[in-house]
Amino acid sequence: MDDEGSGLPPDIEGSWSVAATAATALALYRPRTLKNGSSFLVLDHFGDAQAIGPTAEGLFHDDTRFLSRLSLRVAGLRPLLLSSAVSADNTVLTVNMTNPDLQIAPDRKLMRDTLHVERQMVLGHGVVRERITVRNFGDTHLSSEISLTFAADFADIFEVRGQTRARRGERRAPEGGEDGSLVFAYRGLDDVERRTRLLFDPPPSGTPGRDNRWPLELAPGAYSVIEVAITCETGPAPAETPGVAGFDGLLAGIRAWNNERGADRAQVASSNQAFNDWFTRSESDLTMLTTQTESGPFPYAGIPWFSCPFGRDSLITALQCLWADPELARGVLRYHAKLQATAIDPARDAEPGKILHESRSGEMAALREVPFGRYYGSVDSTPLYVVLASQYVERTGDWALIRQIWPNIVAALGWIERHGDIDGDLLLEYDRQSVNGLINQGWKDSWDSVFHSDGKLAEAPIALIEVQAYAEAAWRGAGRMARALGHEDEAAVWTDRADAIQARVEEAFWCEELSTYALALDGDKRPCKVRSSNAGHTLLTGLPSPDRARRIAQTLMAPESFCGWGIRTIAEGESRYNPMSYHNGSVWPHDNGLIALGMKRYGLNTQLERLLTGIYDAALAADMHRLPELFCGFPRRAGEGPTAYPVACLPQAWAAATAYAALGAMLGVSFRPEDASIRFQRPFLPAWLEELRIENLRLGTASADIRLRRHEADGSVSLNLLRRSGQVEVAVIN
Repeated sequence: MDDEGSGLPPDIEGSWSVAATAATALALYRPRTLKNGSSFLVLDHFGDAQAIGPTAEGLFHDDTRFLSRLSLRVAGLRPLLLSSAVSADNTVLTVNMTNPDLQIAPDRKLMRDTLHVERQMVLGHGVVRERITVRNFGDTHLSSEISLTFAADFADIFEVRGQTRARRGERRAPEGGEDGSLVFAYRGLDDVERRTRLLFDPPPSGTPGRDNRWPLELAPGAYSVIEVAITCETGPAPAETPGVAGFDGLLAGIRAWNNERGADRAQVASSNQAFNDWFTRSESDLTMLTTQTESGPFPYAGIPWFSCPFGRDSLITALQCLWADPELARGVLRYHAKLQATAIDPARDAEPGKILHESRSGEMAALREVPFGRYYGSVDSTPLYVVLASQYVERTGDWALIRQIWPNIVAALGWIERHGDIDGDLLLEYDRQSVNGLINQGWKDSWDSVFHSDGKLAEAPIALIEVQAYAEAAWRGAGRMARALGHEDEAAVWTDRADAIQARVEEAFWCEELSTYALALDGDKRPCKVRSSNAGHTLLTGLPSPDRARRIAQTLMAPESFCGWGIRTIAEGESRYNPMSYHNGSVWPHDNGLIALGMKRYGLNTQLERLLTGIYDAALAADMHRLPELFCGFPRRAGEGPTAYPVACLPQAWAAATAYAALGAMLGVSFRPEDASIRFQRPFLPAWLEELRIENLRLGTASADIRLRRHEADGSVSLNLLRRSGQVEVAVIN
């Protein structure tokens, strides 16, 4: 993810790496994942967790692993796998298995493929419902058994990621109850008791424990069903425990919420089924990763390492989806307004007006063994908050929300001016206050991600190029909002500041010999003359002149940067280039999505089509058409897909949102609430997308269904209005 990089030397204090040994299998076997609220489930293809060896599998809730082992056996052996898939809407895991050849008695053998074993699992917030159905397709009576093994290590997510703790709390032996329940319990060093409660229907033979067995007596054609309820509990034991039933009810409730979320956003279908598969998977992943909070829908970052609230991730995800799903942006803006820092707290890298970087709820965060309980160590979340606010109101005309969060917007601008600009030179810089905080605080926050052309690491305070673009856009957007609200004095001052920042960036960052901006300025204001994808984010905000924007795009699409699947974070040939690194040569889909939107802003459709074709092809090559958090930046080879990065999150919110950014860039869609119109500026459809249909494209209370069609003769795109509800005009501008 963007947050705590990997490949960390042991002598670098205060960085938080993901140990490769913790999740090498993620890139190899593509685990099955479900998420709901603050809970997520990571299983192998059999529906088991850690059945073979220690991995990052299990049931996690509030940054703690409440179930570390789950293993099913038939007659003591692992069944044979027939199929394993999560439903298209990410609500149900279904695993189909059968028996191997079994010697079930001295004189009796059960032939392979006689039994059908189906496992289905659905995940709610803090609860799992599993249904196991065993059917005898043989022609004789069957006597055997099925078993389930459980364990709960209550490991903090940072322990699973590879962190070592000097001490842990007390874990109790599992207790089986007279009601057929099984309880694992752990009292942490934070004096909080966490419990995993399991209920079975029917109960297993004997008292429930780690190993549980059910006899199978099945006539020909008969079947048996076992249902399991797993509940995560924190604090005092509940007065009443839930029953084991409820699989269908839980599933129905989840799907009802998914349908509500779907009704908020535009729906997309095309003439290309492969594109539909990518877009549908992206939509389902975003829905699964989105948690309903008191402030509205909010996208958690990714599974398994970052299933929690993040600042820049949520803001960038919302920006990429804004044209199709403004309600997500509304939830993100309201959520961060509530958690905006109000005081100086060096241990959390917090200062008044600063927007959250990360929020954790596990034991290690509560004890401050890691600084991320509520941590503010990102330099870009705060300007991105203002950028999202300004783009949201331009998309929706929802001035009621802007008035509600106006004090937060003003506070964010105050942080940018007073705390973010450390030396008063108009540039937004970072230098961590907490010794345990992140060394680098932009989206590329690995310890080695900011460096000079000779490979020497930049010394803080550091000014990143993309952060200056965000800051310039924040002041300019705030000026437009202030003017609309009647704050003319502030509008003039803030717009002038944006102009001054733009001029300062052009003077300090532009590298004529590289045809792009420097990656950053170090503490001595020396430019890091390195070709990077960071410079592409300036296209998103409109900071460079048209001529420089064209040159930046050419640099990004040169073979050193564009590997065929996407734009690398660092160009080949730079001193720290490594296509297998986290931030120094890999390809991140969201990074490319933002650059794509920037290319469209400048009308660079030729470069844009090449870029989007690479990302589209990468999605087609990915398992389940699910773009990962990142992949390696090796050059594209015929007949091969992108090389996986071992510990990339699957799924990841801003990677899923890339599909929306890609489509938004193709269409050039914009909204004018003041005259109730939706405009498509120089839309294009690539050769692999002949026709596109968008339904429920909303502007206020109005909505429209449209169809866009590519004409082979000249590549032009025509638009047909299929349905209109309310007052809205739709137009193509070429």
